[in-house]
Amino acid sequence: MIVEGAIVDVDGARPAYVRFQRGRIVEVGQPGTDSRRGKDKKVQGIVTPRPVNSHTHLGDAAAAQDPPRAPVSEIVGPGGLKFRRLAALSADQKTQAMRSALERMVGEGVAAVVDFREEGVAGVEQLRNAAHDLPIEVRILGRPLRRPVEAGELNRLLQVAEGIGVSSAREENSLTRTQIAERAHRSGKWFALHASEEVRESPDAYLLPKPDLLVHLTKASFDDLGAVAKARIPVAVCLRSNALFGRGPDLSEFARAGIRLLIGSDNAMLNAPSVFRETEFAYLSGRLLHHPVDAAYLARAAFVEPWLWLDEPGRARVAPGMTGAPLVLRLPPDDPAYQVVTRATEQLIVPTGAE
Repeated sequence: MIVEGAIVDVDGARPAYVRFQRGRIVEVGQPGTDSRRGKDKKVQGIVTPRPVNSHTHLGDAAAAQDPPRAPVSEIVGPGGLKFRRLAALSADQKTQAMRSALERMVGEGVAAVVDFREEGVAGVEQLRNAAHDLPIEVRILGRPLRRPVEAGELNRLLQVAEGIGVSSAREENSLTRTQIAERAHRSGKWFALHASEEVRESPDAYLLPKPDLLVHLTKASFDDLGAVAKARIPVAVCLRSNALFGRGPDLSEFARAGIRLLIGSDNAMLNAPSVFRETEFAYLSGRLLHHPVDAAYLARAAFVEPWLWLDEPGRARVAPGMTGAPLVLRLPPDDPAYQVVTRATEQLIVPTGAE
């Protein structure tokens, strides 16, 4: 099969053809110059790395309902609505809901997800069970239950998870943040936290533990963004869940500050875990609020930057020898970054034989 159209990857957007053989890329070149002209089935489309959902709370999928109009702390904070709903559900119910959410992402071609999984070791194990046999990489950032942090529990959590993901600096004191971050890094695991989500927090509060990933920065100032960019810490933004609470970060400022942007769908109680919906909403809401953001920046956040953060650069470039299979979308090749950000759907995915 030959895809005639365009590529969107770590090297940007450009016209190209991509030839596949048994689901793998064997040739890439300028449109109209393929070496096997007339011998392969041709389709028009755009080829990208597979997307990554860079921030989810899939454990909350079983509690999905229309959220009330209330502060975020009353809905997803400690003791909030989601925790009360989840407490009434069985482990099997939560596992099945997580599996359904993962299947939704598989249908959109998502190849990996980074999940903040609460409920301690048991919560991590539930998500592992939910993902069993599904063609999606699940990178779990667990959260210890006990405060003060108990060393034994933290060690067990780091044995079963890829790292630790905690709530905001306002909800975890500096000693807890530092203790968790140091232990995670000594284990070669990630440390991540939410930051400046409901109110602005000082960058010192969330940069001092040297996190590997920050989430939200909804209330961060431009100077705050500059400090994060200087530290080279990626930021996962979740525009649809922010919009539910009447706020949204100005992604044009993120781009101007040089933030390494990632895209996540956040809490599965609030939103379907769709990267396609997330990028479309991010682009359109920026235009609506008179803070337009370049589609290329959003495309990179969904399809490229996560693979660099996950230390898998071979999955960020569409070329022969690419690690894993790319995504082929039956979209017109004109302005390809705009097309993949605003018009991609699971119905437009073209099978390559590697799925």
